[in-house]
Amino acid sequence: MSEPDSPSEIEQTQHEAEPRREPVFNLPPVVLAVILICVAIYLLQEYVLTQTQQYILLDYGSFIPVLYTGKYGFDWSLLSRPFTYAFLHGSVPHIVINMVMLAAFGSPLANRLGTFWFALFFALTGLASVVLFWAIHPFGETPLVGASGAISGMMGAATRFGLRTERSSGKTAFAGPVLPISIILRLRGVTIFIVAWMVINLATGLFGFAFGFDGQIAWEAHVGGFVAGFFGLRWFDRRWQHPEWMATDHRT
Repeated sequence: MSEPDSPSEIEQTQHEAEPRREPVFNLPPVVLAVILICVAIYLLQEYVLTQTQQYILLDYGSFIPVLYTGKYGFDWSLLSRPFTYAFLHGSVPHIVINMVMLAAFGSPLANRLGTFWFALFFALTGLASVVLFWAIHPFGETPLVGASGAISGMMGAATRFGLRTERSSGKTAFAGPVLPISIILRLRGVTIFIVAWMVINLATGLFGFAFGFDGQIAWEAHVGGFVAGFFGLRWFDRRWQHPEWMATDHRT
């Protein structure tokens, strides 16, 4: 007859047999912080501020292209607008869709880059968004708001990982090295994602095929953010590797 297991062995076996419990909300702190700020500002706009105060917030917090042509002189808000506009949203569908996409694409990117580099990525891809928007509409007077430019940058970054994620650390993060463009264009799933993303953005922006939005979709800002994230990711990812592996296990 074999001897019974020791108490420590029994406890270890029971511990290993227990299924791992995942938290309901497993967002990185930096992503959660951005979501809370955006939601708080929107609720403040809708339920606390007066109409005049709402106008002031929009007037000084949004990005208005014509102000950067020199036509109205210099104002210190010109330095902050290219960043603060991302935290303002114009409607419930606008903020809901943006926050859902931020959670979906921002979480694995934040877990990959870390808090500092993710925050810098968010700021600079948002800046790239308004740069292209201004270049196309330098005399535009319509305020630009929303985090979708920076979120588009996260989508562009996701394609450079081949849309691959891992959970080896217990948190979902984009996996593998930053893939060279020559490999990205040979990955069928990634190529389809990029083409579909471009078509949807052009269709909603140019033809207004976007339900629940009163204003026009700023496709220019989305493209600017996507391109910045696609080409600039490796400057933020300190773990990127040289592509000698050439992704031999990938299939087009």
